[in-house]
Formats: sequence, C-alpha cells, structure tokens
Amino acid sequence: MTERARQDMDDEIIVTAVEPSRLDAALTTASGRTRSFIESRIREGGAAVDGIVITKPGYKLKPGQIVRLVLPPARPIGLIPEQMRLPIIYEDEDIAVVDKPAGLVVHPAAGHESGTLVNGLLAQLDGLSGIGGALRPGIVHRLDKDTSGLILVAKSDRAHVRLARDIAERRVGKTYLAVVRGAFKDSEGRIDAPIGRHPTDRKRMSVIEGGRNAVTLYRQRVTMGGAGGASVSSLIEADIITGRTHQIRVHMAWKGRPVMGDPIYGGAIDKKCGSRLMLHAWRLVFQHPATSETLALESPAPAEFYPYLDASNRNNN
Repeated sequence: MTERARQDMDDEIIVTAVEPSRLDAALTTASGRTRSFIESRIREGGAAVDGIVITKPGYKLKPGQIVRLVLPPARPIGLIPEQMRLPIIYEDEDIAVVDKPAGLVVHPAAGHESGTLVNGLLAQLDGLSGIGGALRPGIVHRLDKDTSGLILVAKSDRAHVRLARDIAERRVGKTYLAVVRGAFKDSEGRIDAPIGRHPTDRKRMSVIEGGRNAVTLYRQRVTMGGAGGASVSSLIEADIITGRTHQIRVHMAWKGRPVMGDPIYGGAIDKKCGSRLMLHAWRLVFQHPATSETLALESPAPAEFYPYLDASNRNNN
C-alpha cells in the first residue's frame, strides 16, 4: 500500500506514507481528484509534509511522513444535465451505484463535452458531490469508455472524501468479468507487475520497470472453443487490488491473454460476443461512508457474456 489516508475535515485530507512515493501520486490516490488538479494545488501551496509547505509535485515522500492537503471550496460545475435513464443499482442520500453501459464516457473531457455519464447523473440524481471538480462531480473512481458495469458515485462531499480514502486504503473490493484470448494453465493466479505509461505510445499503458505497483487476482471460470480449429477463449473473474489505468487489460495482455474486443492491447473480436470490449465491472464491496454498513452489489452481466456464463453454470452443476 502506498499510503494511508484519513479525513479530519470535509475540506482537508491527511495522508501517512507507508512506502516511498511521489507527493502528487500519493495525494491523487488518496483524494479522488485528478493528477492535474493535485499538481496545481501543490504548486499553489495547498500541501504540507510534516508541517512544511511543499510546492514541488515530484517531492519524494518517505515512510512515516504525514501530508496535509487543503481542498478549495467546490466550484459550480456548469454542466448541462441530460436525460439518459441510467440503471441505478443502489441510491440513498449519500451515495449511488450506477450500472454504466459500454460505450459511455464517464466524465467530460476534450472531445466529449456532453453525452457523458456525469451529464446523465446530473439529470437523474438529486445531488452530486462537488469535490470531484468542475468536470467530475460525484466521480470517485472511473471505468474506461468501453467497459460496462458498476460505478460508485458520491452525492455529498463528506461521502466523496471517505470513499476516496477507502479506495486509497484498498478497502473497496472490485471484481470484474472478462473474456480473454486463450486459457491460463492454472485455474487461478496472481499478477504482480508494475504499470506505467508506454514509453513510445502515450495513449497506452504497459508493464514497465519503475511503474506503479499493480496487482490483479484472477480465477478462470470456463474455457470455450478449440474444436475444429476454433480459437480458445476463457471467462475469468478478476479482482483488482490496485486501481491503475487499464490495469486488467494491460495485465492480461502482458500474460498473453488479452481481453477480447480490445483494439489497444491486442484482443481479437470474439464472434460469440459481438465486437464489444469483453470487460464488465461486475461486483463492488464497500463500507457505506455514513453508516459503515458493508454493501455487496452486483451488476447483471451483459448479454454478450451469456454464452460463457451458461457454459460456466453447466460445468459447475
């Protein structure tokens, strides 16, 4: 674990480093804010290490050092609500859990100023936290555009900070379903390989020396194909212990088992499943930020996964 975080006030986050890391990286993970926001906040003098203001985002933290990040007041978001009828798995006054369709961008960015999950949430929910910033209200974690499944959304700033803390401390369980090319020799395993930006293609991530620690656990549920020259593909469950960009996609490709339908990391199209990326955020387990009740929520698997799920159920009966 890179850092341990706690909340003392709604506008302040305290992080205790437990291993060496960059200041901006530790605060990005613990706060749930974007890396660019954290870098800007550090340069503005909003971060202190052991009581001393540090204005260099790349400052190297040592184990045991205590970082205090002061958050500015939330800004008006200025986004237009859009009606989308998003599936809501769970909702109360503090949080919501949304079942994101594949193909939907999570929050506005260059080239996607509208038509995002955030635009839909603004129309459908009765409130979102402002601590995620002007373009990411309520967003505590994200999914890739082409990944479907569960996203945890904060409706208050207090809930946002506490959920971001729990994610930083790896207390939020995230289990995915994925269809990968080929089959693993072992029915279950652990992939522990650091992930960083690809050295030549800045749009991709890769397993790279000096990257950030990344751990994925997998369980192979069923393997299909192979007869008559047909290609082999497998349904797996994957738990991400860390939350790096494209983590499952990168780790599976690195092991020679790319996620099917993934044009970036070499996953072929599976005719049984159409052309979509075969990755689905299936299960979330977390503590409610207000009540501390443990919630375990699941998203119904998309229809493209049915051939594999049906085969898996037959094998297990």
